[in-house]
Amino acid sequence: MCRNIKPLFNFEPPATDAEIHDAALQFVRKLSGTNKPSKRNEAAFERAVRSIAACAQELIDALETSQPPRNREEEAAKARARAAVRFA
Repeated sequence: MCRNIKPLFNFEPPATDAEIHDAALQFVRKLSGTNKPSKRNEAAFERAVRSIAACAQELIDALETSQPPRNREEEAAKARARAAVRFA
């Protein structure tokens, strides 16, 4: 759906509140079709971001895995390699 939303589960160190908020914000922007809501819709937009961030945090906290935590630098390097192949 949205390439800018990155996986946040099973990383060491865990996802921060800021990362979860940013993912929620990107999701709400995608659903609403706007980067910045009008003054009339600002409260609803922010309420949706907070609600989705809370749900995302709850989901991440509840998920379990037997896999070892992923390393952020390694995952970023893999993403750069995929992008290099894709856009070469």
